[in-house]
Amino acid sequence: MQHSTASFSLAQKTEPFIFDVDSLFYHLDCLTDRRKPKGVRYPLAVALVFIILAKLAGEDEPEGMAHWTSLRKQMLIQALRLQRDTTPHASTFSRILGQAVVVEELQQAVTRFLLSTVEGGLSVELSIDGKTLRGTIPPGKTQGVHLLAAYLPGEGIVLMQVEVGCKENEIVAAPKVLKSLDLKGKVVTGDAMFAQHELSKLVVEQGGEYVWTVKDNQASLRAEIEAAFEIEEGKTALSAMKNDFTRAQTVEKGHGRIEARRLTATSQMKGDLPWPYLEQVLKIERQVEDLSSGKQRREVSYGVSSLTTEEASASRLMEIVRGHWGIENGLHYRKDKTLGEDGCRLKRGEAAQAMAVINNLVVGLVLWQGSKNLAAARRHYNAYPLEALNLILRRRPDVWTQLKCGEWE
Repeated sequence: MQHSTASFSLAQKTEPFIFDVDSLFYHLDCLTDRRKPKGVRYPLAVALVFIILAKLAGEDEPEGMAHWTSLRKQMLIQALRLQRDTTPHASTFSRILGQAVVVEELQQAVTRFLLSTVEGGLSVELSIDGKTLRGTIPPGKTQGVHLLAAYLPGEGIVLMQVEVGCKENEIVAAPKVLKSLDLKGKVVTGDAMFAQHELSKLVVEQGGEYVWTVKDNQASLRAEIEAAFEIEEGKTALSAMKNDFTRAQTVEKGHGRIEARRLTATSQMKGDLPWPYLEQVLKIERQVEDLSSGKQRREVSYGVSSLTTEEASASRLMEIVRGHWGIENGLHYRKDKTLGEDGCRLKRGEAAQAMAVINNLVVGLVLWQGSKNLAAARRHYNAYPLEALNLILRRRPDVWTQLKCGEWE
């Protein structure tokens, strides 16, 4: 394994600082710093390490981060070989996130690092979805910072995240995201908003496949798919035709409810519907029963896919559809509920966008370590901050052992 010695532009250290060249710190140290050198007290990489450590330990706002780092000042100074015996103020953290960081560079650095932690090949599913940072919505307004992410649910890694302009929407931003990614061998999934002719063509012509949900934004397409399934189910006066309908079903019990899902797929509409590269249409039924009240809720949705029946059976399509929900449960929910992203009120420059990238990183780091309980992991890293620092530095064992044996442990 290769190592490097940090070469900060400022004289911040009293002895060489060793870190692995495939570490997160290495990627952070390569970022552009937009600050003017005069008056800079903390190298960008060091300041970002402080922020990431505090995030891993449970702090979501600059004030809490500044307090957390100040309480661990001696540990951080010795661990990072810093000469300055102070830690950044909350306003410094806000200013660095909002004005010093190039958000696109930070996202690329985070993605490169997280991909380097994956052993073996990546999963083929790639989900795209957007969310608004609600804390950035000005009083009396309805729009705030809105981000569109391309996410690998199997690994918990955001490949790319871009801001959707105030005069744009996700349909406009999605092609920009997908054109920048290697889609060969990928199955791109998205909700009904992304069921668009041009986007479907783009995915397939870049070597990928798509599975989209279809709702009333494609009203005629939805009606034709629904009619085909109603004929098959005997809900019309028309006789069912010879077809290749296949089905998959799952039933799960947990959290006080029973949830049954059923997916039916057919290729009989291939060539009949004017949709690019269409191979199969889907009907997805979901029924949930609350065990305490006995109340039931049923939902039906439809979908289209460029995957052939040979490439994806009904069972495989069920896996893909359920995998897409991972961006909501595995990413958005964790970021909003556990990392406080929805409550983020950073207003300076692009600070909110930069913090969203750091939130992506924290989710990826915790999943890399094999934990699915983000809240529990944050409590652990708050108690053992050196373990969190090890994730960032990837120190070799002998160096790390020396640090852990220090009197400030």
